[in-house]
Amino acid sequence: MSDNLAMVSIPAKSGRARGAAAGPVGVIAAAVLWGTAGTAGTLALAGPADPIALAAARLVIGGLVLAAVAGRAARRLLARGRPLPLALAAVAAAAYQLCFFGAVTRTGVAVGTVVAIGSGPVFTGLLSWAYDRRRPGRRWALATAAAVAGCAALVSGGLSGGAAVGVDPPGVLLALAGGLLYAFYAVTASRAIAAGAPSSAVMVLMFGGAAVVMLPILLWRGTAWLGEPHALLTAVYLGCATTALAAVLYGRGLRATPVARAATLTLAEPAVAALLGLIVLHERLTPVSWAGLALLGAALVVVALPEPVRPAPADRVVEAQSSA
Repeated sequence: MSDNLAMVSIPAKSGRARGAAAGPVGVIAAAVLWGTAGTAGTLALAGPADPIALAAARLVIGGLVLAAVAGRAARRLLARGRPLPLALAAVAAAAYQLCFFGAVTRTGVAVGTVVAIGSGPVFTGLLSWAYDRRRPGRRWALATAAAVAGCAALVSGGLSGGAAVGVDPPGVLLALAGGLLYAFYAVTASRAIAAGAPSSAVMVLMFGGAAVVMLPILLWRGTAWLGEPHALLTAVYLGCATTALAAVLYGRGLRATPVARAATLTLAEPAVAALLGLIVLHERLTPVSWAGLALLGAALVVVALPEPVRPAPADRVVEAQSSA
């Protein structure tokens, strides 16, 4: 009997190990795609597009692609009832775009990016703790603090030449609101997936709903700029790759990754954006930015490593076998 138990437990353990490894890979892959959005958007905004219209088009196209791929699963999930949490998450996903845009407009790209993206993992850990009564571990807290510090050094260190940075309080509040909104829709999606909902269906309802919210904004800002082939191709790439595909990968990653840990892993996004700016846009990083990039990378490696599995005490195993 003990031999049979051993034969069963080994595949189960290896399956859990594969799932634990695949979760962070999916989240990081999504973050890599998100990190390409800034470079693609910069190239597109050299034309007639404006940032609000581009962000709206990105969500609308991505929502349509997700609906086409997994619309049936989303309808089955809706038929189960209780769609309010995911509806609120969809509004939060759309509002995040507007808060982030408002923040970087008022207080600058560096401060707005650091506050919005850096506060996201912190708010996610706190919300996850509040909802699930599961406090994040010490390793997560230390690695997240290091990752946020690295992100701050990476972004702010790029301001060379004595450029003055003005901190606008309303802009900082908008950035913090963006971080909180991200945390809310990430935790809501994670809880729905943990409850048994298909991750693809959750992403369809969340980002498809965000697309419905953003469609009037796209029409208000105008769509004439989509007539230019370069702008249209950029919008299609942002919608298909950095929204739809990234959402699918992120949802699959959430199946096996605690949401607080996943939020920290998404800080790979500014690192990818910085490297693409270096390679594609021929930007230059200061020594402070390079140090921040190294610190951020090291922290993400620590977070991505699987948690050590604590084996059951041997005396309990012997006691259970003797009682049997």
